[in-house]
Amino acid sequence: MSSPKAATARSGTGPLDSFFKISARGSTIGREVRGGLVTFFTMAYIVVLNPLIIGTVKDGDGQFVGGGTDPAIAIAKIAVATALVAGVVTILMGLVANFPLALATGLGLNAFLAFSVATKMTWADAMGLVVLEGLIILILVLTGFRKAVFEAVPLQLKIAISVGIGLFITFIGVIDAGFVRRPAALTGPPVELGVEGHLRGWPVLVFVFGLLLIVILYARKVKGAILIGILAATALSVVIETIGNIGARTEKNPGGWGLSVPKLPDHWFTKPNLDTIGEFNLFGSFEKIGVVSALLLIFSLMLADFFDTMGTMTAIGAEAGLNDKDGIPPNSQRILIVDSVAAAAGGAASVSSNTSYIESASGVGEGARTGLASVVTGICFLISMVVAPLVTLVPYEAATPALILVGFLMMTQVKGIDFDDLEVAFPAFLTIVLMPFTYSISAGIGAGFVAYVILKVVRGKARQVHPLMWVVAALFVIYFAIGPLTDWLT
Repeated sequence: MSSPKAATARSGTGPLDSFFKISARGSTIGREVRGGLVTFFTMAYIVVLNPLIIGTVKDGDGQFVGGGTDPAIAIAKIAVATALVAGVVTILMGLVANFPLALATGLGLNAFLAFSVATKMTWADAMGLVVLEGLIILILVLTGFRKAVFEAVPLQLKIAISVGIGLFITFIGVIDAGFVRRPAALTGPPVELGVEGHLRGWPVLVFVFGLLLIVILYARKVKGAILIGILAATALSVVIETIGNIGARTEKNPGGWGLSVPKLPDHWFTKPNLDTIGEFNLFGSFEKIGVVSALLLIFSLMLADFFDTMGTMTAIGAEAGLNDKDGIPPNSQRILIVDSVAAAAGGAASVSSNTSYIESASGVGEGARTGLASVVTGICFLISMVVAPLVTLVPYEAATPALILVGFLMMTQVKGIDFDDLEVAFPAFLTIVLMPFTYSISAGIGAGFVAYVILKVVRGKARQVHPLMWVVAALFVIYFAIGPLTDWLT
């Protein structure tokens, strides 16, 4: 005779199921846990990469992040703070928005801040800009403007955003794995297969092994296919590094590992240093570069964050089958609120703006459908603050195969676009191709929106364009012209 607890677990009416609506969304606790783990392993690289980007750059006062003069100390501090903020805001996304979406320091924005902004002011001043940008977006969310813009976007352009992101994460995957690379020579194609047209090194073979294993397991409908593939590829990586001592990928060692070398660390635990928390100066940038220049920088950061998240949550919701008939995910207002808070939190912790990660799609591919997966991912980030191997043990080559499979799954949505209708087909095309070609979700969205408005106007259908689409298209025109405007003003 079964116990009451067993009956409750089988019927899907336990407290976890009730809070996260796991059964209602066609999932299980096991799937959510696996999905959360997969998302973590796929995006854990940010804890290693973010410190290497912003921790090794001197600001306008000649100081490293945190005001020190030792980059090694800055890197250690940033790694801990990066994991802390990512963990907290990802858990917040799970609990508040109940959506399988993880957040962490945004790539691209962190490099822009480090190499283009912080050199003109202190790092604390630059982080003040990020906090202001996050607060402005939060106001736009609370007033309903951000959600209204999202709802004004035509459904087929939302589909195009999902497809474009699918190609984008596929491109990220093959580049990070070293399967596709930028040629050493200045002449010739911008990218090529491996090194000079040939695959080089054991790490690339680990990537191929991981990809084939994941696809085979997925085709055989094996539960946990993506997680099994990542763990198996990681184990193979450790064995290969132990035997062959491959080392990191460099110009002299093109066959090395992409970011982290998969070897067992000397120390399994680290003591977290949280000195960067609160290292920001809200209005310091206005004094250093002037009000107009500071406002232009805030606008650039804001527009990138604004539409990156819109595209990401659309794509994740579509892949999970959670979007409604208009392509809108459940709890979209709450998702946007958490994302806005995360942007400001990243600045307040001095690790750059935090934003939604498209790598969350890998967890969705594993079966995640609720915020429980985000809670699992967030807990893993918090654990990584003190347990070093969680982050350093999984190389790019073992994690990125997941992105390839998920990219394929997202690409299948392209059949929802009417390519016989030029007014939507060409904007959709620009959205899809420019995301990977420009390495920017916002650039693809912006080009598609501007093209959509222009084609409607030239065909005499301007009245069919939603008023907010006019506003957004105009903002993107300014966004694309921000470089020349800044150069002219300075």
